[in-house]
Formats: sequence, C-alpha cells, structure tokens
Amino acid sequence: MGGYPAANGRTLHNESVAVFFSDAEIRSALSAKDAVRWMGEAIDDHHRGDLVAPPRAHVDFADGRIMFTAGQRRGSWFGYRSYDTFPAEPGEQLVVVHDEATGRVRAIAAGNELGPRRTGAIGAVAADVLASPGASVAAIIGAGTQAATQLWALCAVRSLSEVRVFSRNQARRDTFVQAAKGLTSARCHAASSAQACVKGADIVILATSSPTPVIEADWLNSDAYVSTLGPKQRGRSEFGLDLPAAAATIATDSLAQIDAYDPPNVLVGTAQRDRLVSLGALRAGEVPPRDIDRISLFFSVGLAGTEAYLLNALTESVNK
Repeated sequence: MGGYPAANGRTLHNESVAVFFSDAEIRSALSAKDAVRWMGEAIDDHHRGDLVAPPRAHVDFADGRIMFTAGQRRGSWFGYRSYDTFPAEPGEQLVVVHDEATGRVRAIAAGNELGPRRTGAIGAVAADVLASPGASVAAIIGAGTQAATQLWALCAVRSLSEVRVFSRNQARRDTFVQAAKGLTSARCHAASSAQACVKGADIVILATSSPTPVIEADWLNSDAYVSTLGPKQRGRSEFGLDLPAAAATIATDSLAQIDAYDPPNVLVGTAQRDRLVSLGALRAGEVPPRDIDRISLFFSVGLAGTEAYLLNALTESVNK
C-alpha cells in the first residue's frame, strides 16, 4: 500500500491516485451522522435500481471461505468488499472502489472499521423508519463490535436516555458499558438478564453469535422496535419464530440476500416471508408505515455494495 496516500495526505486533489484509509483514519474521518445519511441514500438508490447489489458470493477452501460483496452505482463506480471465515482470528477486510468509466481505483480501505460502521449506519436508517420518534430506552443483547457500532449510529437518529446491555460474559458486558459511556450521554448500565434488559425498552438490538434464541417475544413492549444482526438461518438463529409472528412490520435491507442464504433464512418457507418488505420501500412510502402500537422487526443482512458506497462517499467528502 506504500504507493497510496493516506486520507489526510496532501495528494487528495490528484484524482489519478487512489486514497487509502486505515482503521484509524476511518474512525477519525467518518461521523455517525454522515454514515447514516449516506446509507440512507444507498438504500434509496438500491430501491430505485441505481445501486446494483447482488447477494454475496464466496470461494470455498478446505478450512474456510473468502467472501465477497460487490456493488455498482450506475454511472459512477463499482466496488467490492472481501473478508474470510478461516478459523484463525479474523483477518482484515478489504474494500475497494473503482471509477466506472476508467476502471481506476478511487479508494481502498483495509482493516475492520468500515464494515461494522456501515452495518451500524444501516441499522440506524431502519430505526429512524421503524422506531417510535420518541424512543429513548435502548436494550442491546451482545457486547461486541457490532453492538458498539449499532449504538454509535443509533445516537445520530434518536436521543437516548438509557442504554441497557446484556451479555452472558460479564467481563465483556462491563467493558461494553464503559465504552458506551463514550458514545452517548444516556445512562448506561448492565442488565442482570436478557429479559431484564429488554423489559420496557423502546429499541431492542440483538447482536449476538448465539445459534439459539436469546429473547422471547412476550418479554417485549407491545410497540417495541427490534433489530437482529446475528444468526438467522434454519437451525441456527438468535431469535425464535415467535418474534416475527408478533411483529406487525418486518423489514430487511436486502430481500435478495434473504432468499440466497444457505442454509435458508429462518423466514423462507413460512408465512412471515410473504410479509417481509424492503427498507427502501418503507422509506419511499410504497408500503404501509409501521403500526406505532405494535412490534416492528428489522432483519439486518448486509445490503451488498454499501461498504463501497460508504467508502466512495467518504472519499468524496475528504477530497473536497
């Protein structure tokens, strides 16, 4: 990467040279407000057909996979993200954006910051559509990176008064609470159980790696908004079918990805799949808005091309 200037370098005006972003530069340059705005634009572009976003692809090896998500903003750029599933500690992800007309590489991001922040921003776009405007109590099940970036972005769309956290690992739970205090002025504290965490919460974020349900639908407020980021396939899901059955509105960022899961997504083959709508259609007003007195549910599956979309938008912003 030595031939590429850093994002804060002096050669950004030179459009013949790709801009390189490290994790530190992503953290410094990308605000939650901008990330949410740009991901909202990406959702809208995809709904209009301007953002091409096929389901993710992979290459299999004996002990792992290399995964690819790719996308194209028609008339502007194309790009991809690559990452692995090898059993060792996760390696760095790579996001690359090319100019559509010339094929020139516009920007490269290497590391593990851009992907989770992209996912967090899409989660906040969904929360802004599906959560009550006055929602102020957030419950987070999970204490990893995805949980942190969900909170980071959520604070750009809702003014929180309380953040509760539950993880089966007490040390991670306590560490997360301390980190959360740097993201929000809300009162942050650990909950004693998953049920205690979600009871009475306006917003519930499931960000676990659990293959079995971590909450029950009857624990929730009747008007709660729930987002699920973790496993959601048959035989391996962080929630049970009681949750989508209880929801009046079920949305996702990629219907194509829902149908491409192998093993199949937990909704495929059920009556709930027919009720699933795209986040873009909700934002466009093409489907009925959520019933504010009933549960709403967002299936975060990772709309392809949005990492490249975010990287391109960030590059254009710092290159002004």
